[in-house]
Amino acid sequence: MMPSLAIKKENEDLEKQVNKLNRFSVQINTLKIFLIALCIGNIFQLQAQEERLPFSQGRKYILADVNVVGKISYNQQTVVTFTGLEKGQQITVPGEEISNAIKKLGKLGLFSDIDFYVNKTENDSIWLDLFITELPKLSDAKIQGVKKSKIEGLIKDNSLTKGKIVNENLITTTKNYIENKYKKDGFFNTKVFITTTPDTTEGNMVKMLVNIDKGDKLKISKITFEGNEKYSDKKLRGAMKNTKQINPIRVFKSSKFVKDKYKEDLVSIVSKYKEKGYRDARVVSDSVFLNEKKSKLAINIKVEEGKKYHFGDIKFLGNSVYSDQLLSRVLGIKKGETYNGVLLEKRIADKTKPDADDLTNLYQNNGYLFSSINAVEVKTENDTIDFEIRITEGPIAYFNNITVVGNDKTHDRVIYRELRTHPGEKYSKEALVRTIREIGQLGFFDPEAIDPKFKNVDPAAGTVDIEYNLVEKGSSQIELQGGFGGGGFIGTLGLSFNNFSMRNLFNKEAYKPLPMGDGQRVSLRAQASSFFQTYSLSFSEPWFGGKKPINFSTSLSHSKQFLFSGTSRDVDRTRSFNITSLSVGLAKRLTIPDDYFVLSGSASFQYYDLNNYNTGLFTFGDGASRNLAFTVGLTRNNKGVNPIYPTSGAEYSVSAKFTLPYSLWNGVDYAKLGDLEENKLKFTSNTTLTIRETSTGQYPQVGDYLGVAETLANGAVIYEVVNDYRDAAADQSKVDQQKFNWLEYYKLKFKVDSYTKIAGSQKNALVLRALGEFGFLGSYNNARGMVPFERFFLGGDGLANFALDGREVIQLRGYPNQSLSNADGGTIYNKFSLELRYPLTLKAAASIYALGFLEAGSSFNSFQEYNPFVLQRSAGFGLRVFMPAFGLLGIDFAHGFDAVPNSGTTQKNGWETHFIIGQQF
Repeated sequence: MMPSLAIKKENEDLEKQVNKLNRFSVQINTLKIFLIALCIGNIFQLQAQEERLPFSQGRKYILADVNVVGKISYNQQTVVTFTGLEKGQQITVPGEEISNAIKKLGKLGLFSDIDFYVNKTENDSIWLDLFITELPKLSDAKIQGVKKSKIEGLIKDNSLTKGKIVNENLITTTKNYIENKYKKDGFFNTKVFITTTPDTTEGNMVKMLVNIDKGDKLKISKITFEGNEKYSDKKLRGAMKNTKQINPIRVFKSSKFVKDKYKEDLVSIVSKYKEKGYRDARVVSDSVFLNEKKSKLAINIKVEEGKKYHFGDIKFLGNSVYSDQLLSRVLGIKKGETYNGVLLEKRIADKTKPDADDLTNLYQNNGYLFSSINAVEVKTENDTIDFEIRITEGPIAYFNNITVVGNDKTHDRVIYRELRTHPGEKYSKEALVRTIREIGQLGFFDPEAIDPKFKNVDPAAGTVDIEYNLVEKGSSQIELQGGFGGGGFIGTLGLSFNNFSMRNLFNKEAYKPLPMGDGQRVSLRAQASSFFQTYSLSFSEPWFGGKKPINFSTSLSHSKQFLFSGTSRDVDRTRSFNITSLSVGLAKRLTIPDDYFVLSGSASFQYYDLNNYNTGLFTFGDGASRNLAFTVGLTRNNKGVNPIYPTSGAEYSVSAKFTLPYSLWNGVDYAKLGDLEENKLKFTSNTTLTIRETSTGQYPQVGDYLGVAETLANGAVIYEVVNDYRDAAADQSKVDQQKFNWLEYYKLKFKVDSYTKIAGSQKNALVLRALGEFGFLGSYNNARGMVPFERFFLGGDGLANFALDGREVIQLRGYPNQSLSNADGGTIYNKFSLELRYPLTLKAAASIYALGFLEAGSSFNSFQEYNPFVLQRSAGFGLRVFMPAFGLLGIDFAHGFDAVPNSGTTQKNGWETHFIIGQQF
C-alpha cells in the first residue's frame, strides 16, 4: 500500500534525520506473544477453535493492520512504513519479519523502547500493536567548569542545539570529544560528567548539564631513552621540537604533552639519526605514563640505531633538459659522504621552503610543472648505498588565465601590476612565490590568507590557470593619543590612508567613506602641547605614471616651539623656534643585480627660524638657517610575505645625505672667524677667573653670555666688562649666523636587518631577527665645524616626540630616551640587536607576537673618539600588537647593564619600560 503524499513527505524528513544520527543500541524487549490466554494473564484471546501452540513455534498469518501506540510526534503511517511491514503481507508470529522491523526502527535512533503486541486474530488474519517510546530532544545545554569564552565553541563543536535528539551516542561522543580536547592541551586527567533532566515546560524535552573537571595540567617531568649509544639523551631531547620536559629556564616552549605533536617528535628523532647516516634507525617502542606521585607525566622511548651508511654512486635517469653535471651540482651530494636521508629529501624537494634551491624547483622554475623526481636505492653493499635519481620531465606548462578574487576595495589594476605570473609565459614556481610576496607586501590583504589555486590544469595542452584568493583587511589607520612628556601634556591626532585614490578625490560616488583602492598613501598628523605645535602632510604614489614601479613621494610639515622653562613651567610665546620642511623623492625598482634592489633619490629643504630664542642650543637666538639637502639610497629588500611578521629574508640599505659645499665658493675664511674666548674677550686674568667661578668653573655658553654678564654680583665685573660681554655675544651671534646661514654637511648611514626562521611552520614560526646600524655625520670644512642639526640621539623607545631640530632618534631599549648621546647629539653611532620573536596570533583582525632581545650600541662626538667595542648593553622582553585601524602598538621591559654616559654615576641603569607606538620593529 502506497503512503499518501503527506506520509511520503514525513518519510523523507525521517530519512534525513537517520542520515545525521549515528548508530546506537536500544533496548529491545522480548517479543511478547503468548498463545495461551491463561498463561499470559489474558493479554490476548485466541479463537476457541484454534489449537494452542508452544511459544517456541511460529504460525503464519496475513497482516491485517499495525496500530502504533505510545507517546510519539510522528505520523503513525510514517512509522509503520519504516518497519517494512505492509497490510496483506504474510508474516510468521513469532518470526523474522517482526524481528527485522524492530531492528529497522532501532537504527533510526529515534526511539528508546520498541515492542510488538498481538491485538487479535481472526482466521488467518492478525492485528498487531506497536508500542514505542520516542527519545527526548534537547531544550537547553549548559557547560560548567571552563571559562565563559570557551563555552560557545564547545556547544558548537558538539552540535548541542535545541531540538537535537538526546541519545546515548550523543552523550558518549560529547564526553569523549571534550576529554580528548583538553588532554591535547595538557589536561591529562580531564573528566566530563553529563546529566539530563526533563524539561517540565515542554513535552518530551530534556535539559543537559555538562560538568567539566579539567584537573591539574600535567607537564612532562622526564624524557628518557633506551638503546641510544651514538646520541645522548640530551641531544635526542633536543631533536623533539614540541615535546619538552620541565625546564625553568626555557621560555617559549612549554612542557605540556600534546599527542599529535609528540608523534611528530618521534619522527624527528628518527630524522636526526638519518642526518648522520643511520638510515635504519627507528623507534622500537614508546610509553607515556604517570610518574610515581601521579602529578606529572614521564616518557620512555626505546630506539634502535643501526649502522652508519655512506652515499655511493648517484646516477640521474630520464633527464634531457639539464645535464648530469648541473643536476649533481644542485643536488650537492658527493660519493663517500655520510648518508643523510633528510638532506637528500630536501635537495630533491624542500617542503619547508617554497623557494629552495632544489631539483624540483630547478625544473618547475623553467616551466616543467608536471615533472616528478624520485630518489631510489638500487644497491646496498656493506655501508654504501647507491642511488638513482629518476626524473620524469613531462611537457612544458604555460600560464593561461590569471585571475584575482576577494579584493572588494582594491582595484584590480593595483594588484595585477604586482603579479609576476602572466598569461602565455612559462610556468615558474619562483614567479608564483614572488607574486605572493609582492601582494603581501602591499599591506592591503591578510598575508597569511593569500591562496593561489591551480585551476584547469591540462597536461595535454600544457596550460594551467591560477586564481589568487585574497582576503581584504583594513589598511587605514588612526592615531589618537595623549600623554605627558617634555614637561607638559602632549596630544596627537594622526590619520593614515594606505590605499587612497587621489583620482577619485572629486568623485562623490567613490566616497565609501573615502575614495580608496588605488594603492596611494596619504598621511595627516597633528601634535600639540602648551609650548609646541607640529603639523605634517605626506603623499606617495607607488606607480608614478602608471606604467613602471617608480615611487613618487612628497611631504610638507611645519613646527613651532615656544620658549619653555622646565623649572617654572612658564611658556613665553614672544620667543619661538619655527621649522618649515618640504621634500620630494623618487624611488625606482632595479633589474640589476636583481629586482629586489631599489634606487632612491630625494631633495629636501628646511627653514629654521629663531625669534629671540636663546636656549644654548644655538649660538644665536635671532636669525635663520637653511638646509637644502639631497639624499641617495640603495636598498635591497627580500623580506618574507608578511611585513608585520617576516619569517625570512633581509633588508640591506645604504644612504648618503649631503648638502652643497658652499664654503668652496662663498668667499668666507672660516678659520679667521675664530672663537669667542680667543678673539673677542680681552680681559685681565682676574676678571676671567671671576667669570669662570660664576659659571661653575667653565666659560659660559655663548647663548648664556648676556645672562651671566647681568647676574655677576658684588661689582666683580665693571660696567665696561658687561658691555664687552654684550658686544662679544652680539659679534659671536653674527659669526654663527654666518656659519649656519646655509647648513653644510654630509651624512652616511648603513643598515642590515635580517630574519631567520628557527623552528615551526609559517604560521607559528620562531624567528630570529638580527639588526646592525651605523651612522656618521661629517663636515666638508673643519674650520666651519659641525652643524647643530641632523645629529644622532641614541637610547630609549626611539620615538622622536616633540624634537624639532631635524634630529634622528635611534632606539636602544633599557635606557632613558636619548640619554646615550650628549645634549647636542652625537655625530657617529652604531647599534646591534638580536631579537627572538614568537607569534601568538597572525589573524587579519590583529597580529600579536612576543619577543625577547639583546641590544648594544653607543654614540660618539667625533670619529676620533669612535670605538665600536665601547657599548651600552641591554636585554629584555616585550609584546607587539598590530591592528589595521591603529597600527603597531607594543610594550618592552628592558634592563640596562651599563651606566648612562655623562650621568655622574657608575651604577648600571637597571629596568626601563618603553611604550611603542607606530614603529615597525
